[in-house]
Amino acid sequence: MFQTWVRAVLARKRGGRVGFLQTSITSLTTQANHQTQKALNFALAQRSHRRNPLFGSLSELGSSLHCNLAVGGARRFCVVVENVKDLKDSHVESESCGSDKDKKVKVLYEKPVDFTKVDVNLLPTVMIIGRPNVGKSALFNRLIRRREALVYNTPDDHVTRDIREGIAKLGDLRFRVMDSAGLETEATSGSILDRTAGMTANVLAKTQFAIFLIDARVGLHPLDLEVGKWFRRHAPGLNPIVVLNKCESLHNGTGSLAGAAAESLLLGFGDPIAISAETGLGMTELYEVLRPSLEDYMLRVLNDDSQDNSSSQDSNCGEDDESKLPLQLAIVGRPNVGKSTLLNALLQEDRVLVGPEAGLTRDSVRVHFQYQGRTVYLVDTAGWLQRTDRDKGPSSLSIMQSRKNLMRAHVVALVLDAEEITKARRSMTHAEVVIARRALEEGRGLVVVVNKMDLLSGRKNSELYKKVKETVPQEIQTVIPQVTGIPVVFVSALEGRGRIAVMRQVIDTYKKWCLRLPTARLNRWLRKVMSRHSWKDQSAQPKVKYFTQVKARPPTFVAFLSGKTQLSDTDLRFLTKSLKEDFDLGGIPIRIMQRSVTRNPGTSNSKSSHSTHRMVERTFSDKRTAIV
Repeated sequence: MFQTWVRAVLARKRGGRVGFLQTSITSLTTQANHQTQKALNFALAQRSHRRNPLFGSLSELGSSLHCNLAVGGARRFCVVVENVKDLKDSHVESESCGSDKDKKVKVLYEKPVDFTKVDVNLLPTVMIIGRPNVGKSALFNRLIRRREALVYNTPDDHVTRDIREGIAKLGDLRFRVMDSAGLETEATSGSILDRTAGMTANVLAKTQFAIFLIDARVGLHPLDLEVGKWFRRHAPGLNPIVVLNKCESLHNGTGSLAGAAAESLLLGFGDPIAISAETGLGMTELYEVLRPSLEDYMLRVLNDDSQDNSSSQDSNCGEDDESKLPLQLAIVGRPNVGKSTLLNALLQEDRVLVGPEAGLTRDSVRVHFQYQGRTVYLVDTAGWLQRTDRDKGPSSLSIMQSRKNLMRAHVVALVLDAEEITKARRSMTHAEVVIARRALEEGRGLVVVVNKMDLLSGRKNSELYKKVKETVPQEIQTVIPQVTGIPVVFVSALEGRGRIAVMRQVIDTYKKWCLRLPTARLNRWLRKVMSRHSWKDQSAQPKVKYFTQVKARPPTFVAFLSGKTQLSDTDLRFLTKSLKEDFDLGGIPIRIMQRSVTRNPGTSNSKSSHSTHRMVERTFSDKRTAIV
């Protein structure tokens, strides 16, 4: 009996899942002697450090394990399922012979939660709300540790109009933070302020936490009370954290800070926190208030989705495909051509503010979504204008921010207005040509999107519609001769037509932008290309030893030449055109560099001297002397 039990324990130690017994555990409990007890404790102690922990005595084993007998084929076996009630990280798989189903136990997470290792899509969302000019964008920049949101002191104007999103880094806390536009409840229906308030209410309904921001220098403003009523009406289940901003010049306990704190209690949302978003004062207190609530939320989410997360991690383990890397797409163009409408059409939701007013977008709004298993980051930029000395304030900051986002993007979508093309009788204005050339100079992929094609629909405009589709690609190629094969997509963002075509062209351009060609294939291609090229002077023909690609994003090649003869501009254009035609690299810039490989005149002499020296050493070596 003792040997039978030891064999069962050792089999469980090797397999880690199932122990095969010929008798019941309960019968073994009464028949085991003192030696059996010692051997069992020793075997269980060796097994305790493995994945499925067992207990140290036979009585504890009988109370903590559940044994079920099942018949599979011609033999009986016992399936041991562990009791994971008090285990911290338990993920047990129990199988039965003849059954393909696995029984999985969810992972139970406990405090403290490491937010730095949590998936970004599972992080809680915190939205910053308040009346205009209380420092919401400054707090947003402080939390994400970057100056992305525009900050400008305009008491009579609204700088922020759209919802900005970012990942906040407050100590070891990580959460998604949203910057909203200033709320004014008395805005007229249909105005910009009324539309921003409606968009804020829609996004607020999807968030889990909120920060109610108040200007401590002013105290409790009557508009703050209206915003509090608006918050209770649109988010009755949320209890916001009241934060007094701009407290860097106030003293705690006396003066206006104590009065502002007492007045904020009239909102009915609890005790306030005094901070300064500009200097970072009070971030520790904000951390201490946010930590318990965010941690409780993350525990609920992780324990509910632990099984799904584990299966998705197992399926994605080992995948490092370049085609699945995040893609940065910047939507640029002149004001009022439909950039924000195109972003809403791609996301299939009202994410940014749209309207007939020109220059409605000020901030560069960055959002992300999933398209065919790939993460795509969309950036809606403000209308591109040439910066002049008259441009001051938010408009000047918007132009600078648009240029920065153009340099960070992988692919640039230049949006044109089909109605303006028909009126001006030309495809691109000077400003649009400047945008396209700057994008190509920065080495970005380019996709041209002609929007508002719905205005050319109908029988009267059928010929005009066809003419626009035929002439626009030709004129674009004439205006931008540096890059051939620029893709042109005709869409109607208002009606949602052409959304899939735009994303297909963007993905295709991005794949070309990341393409890498092997050196052997390039050299075979080079021999064919050089043979069909007509050289004016065969004696002056440069001799390309080999051709290789040194980097991608964008594709960059190096031609190694023998001698001091360099390729002319005509030869470089010929090679560039041949690369785009033979490898289908249209719509992206290609760079070719030259390097000369000079022959050392003393190479042959040095080789002969080295060879004779090696022969001498070989002749008079110690080994040969010993052999002789």
